[in-house]
Amino acid sequence: MAETPLRKRRLIDPHIHMVSRTTDDYQAMANAGVVAVIEPAFWTGQPRTEIGTFKDYFSCLVGFERFRASQFGIKHYCTIGLNSKEANNEALAEEVIELLPRFAGKEGVVAIGEIGYDEMTKAEEKFFRIQLELAKEMDLPVMIHTPHRNKKVGTSRSMDVCMEHGIPPSKVVIDHNNEETCKEVLDRGFWAAFTIYPKTKMGNQRMVDIAKRYGSDRVIVDSSADWGNSDALAVPKTANLMITSGISEAAVDAMCYGNALLAYGQSGQMKESDWLDAAVIDPKREFEGNSLLRGGGPEAPEDSRLIV
Repeated sequence: MAETPLRKRRLIDPHIHMVSRTTDDYQAMANAGVVAVIEPAFWTGQPRTEIGTFKDYFSCLVGFERFRASQFGIKHYCTIGLNSKEANNEALAEEVIELLPRFAGKEGVVAIGEIGYDEMTKAEEKFFRIQLELAKEMDLPVMIHTPHRNKKVGTSRSMDVCMEHGIPPSKVVIDHNNEETCKEVLDRGFWAAFTIYPKTKMGNQRMVDIAKRYGSDRVIVDSSADWGNSDALAVPKTANLMITSGISEAAVDAMCYGNALLAYGQSGQMKESDWLDAAVIDPKREFEGNSLLRGGGPEAPEDSRLIV
């Protein structure tokens, strides 16, 4: 497959799990024009069994991971929440709920999330509703995880519950959409995010087709890259494919940059000047006594050529 030149543009990946990615990913993303990422709190693959593991994980999201991203010129934000999968351990979930306000008010936290449904159990709904009330109390946007199974029903139910709690659709990002769900999400006024994830969820050609059908209003592209078979460059690759497929620069900028800024900027924690006025990278800077770059700066950004 031939390489396609990528015009350097500012990009945001508003759903990526960087704790499971390498510094090489940060460098490649920076080279491809990614200026900011949002990292949602999620499960780590291995179920957690103690409240201390959640405390340390949240601390990493608001601490070391922000530092690590900054060493590559990328602004790091996060969302804080109890994910639906781990909500089914009710005793531990109750402890996590008590911990959330301590972290949700920290610098760089742009939403409560990702929350919602996995298997659509009573426990999941209980803790979903509790966290929606926390979002209202803290005046934060909400990031919704829609279930992988029974997605259409779960997506509709997620929006119904948000409305029951009086949260305006304009403050809710419904993520992991597909062709089955996106029309209802957009028709009801919610933000519709799409995860570009190899072999599952949404491929980048399918994303192009959706953009051509529904336009760019309230549509957000992300990667959800994690410890599985995923791609940290999914957003720049999809932006590139959109352009070569005839979608306008303005529409691509909205879906791969501007809409995420509008949605999560409602938190008051994320603004464009955060990266436009960013300080020069200091390779000697340390976090908890440790340097990331070991005294040497990151590679100079280069013109990326991404295969799509």
